[in-house]
Amino acid sequence: MHQFEIVALGGEMSASPFVFTNSAMWMMIALAVILVFMWGGLKRAVVPGRWQAAVEVLTDFVGDITRSSIGPEGRKYLPWVFTSFIFILAANWLGSMPFAVFGLKPFTVTSHFTITGVMSLISFAIVLGVGFWKHGLHFLSLFVPKGAPLPLQVFMAPIEFISFMVRPFSLGLRPFVAMFAGHILLKVFGYFVVQGLMAESAAGGIVALLCFLFIVFMSGLELLVGAIQAYVFALLTAIYINDAVHLH
Repeated sequence: MHQFEIVALGGEMSASPFVFTNSAMWMMIALAVILVFMWGGLKRAVVPGRWQAAVEVLTDFVGDITRSSIGPEGRKYLPWVFTSFIFILAANWLGSMPFAVFGLKPFTVTSHFTITGVMSLISFAIVLGVGFWKHGLHFLSLFVPKGAPLPLQVFMAPIEFISFMVRPFSLGLRPFVAMFAGHILLKVFGYFVVQGLMAESAAGGIVALLCFLFIVFMSGLELLVGAIQAYVFALLTAIYINDAVHLH
């Protein structure tokens, strides 16, 4: 489990909250990668190169998520939806890169619920802010099933409210669990590879080879899962904002 441990860089963890850790460093690396990547899309060439085209495809992709989920008003919320998408994508992929070959131990910041949880709380705060700003107390009608009889409304309203309040928890839990479980699995099978080679037998060699092939497959799958989790987070954020904008 040491791969998920947050440690202070250059010294022991202190009681001060202002400690530069490996988590902070990899968040800054993710930010730097995002800034460099987005910089390539600012050229505005008439005939875009590959770099600019990749940025435009990515922004159009997230823009389509907001338009299809929220409608024409989705453009207002594109900055946060895009920010959450590209940060989770960059953090997931950086944590899956084999930088350890070059002596740099990668750290997946999204494998900590403190990161994904805070991002989900920001999304939830936007939903609440938009809902009360546009509709006032009428926003609470979101918890009342439209057209249902009054006795059923009394029964369903608490259930809808609880379901609504669970959203930020489930939103942040998905990317955290996916990255945490995937990295644990890779570590376990990596241990099997080492143990198989140390056995110095034909059976051990076969086990090591099979586990190594599984790690190669899982590493590719981790990249796919990392992209899917970024997409799901952005999509659900847009859907939740749509509920606040349009209610039922």
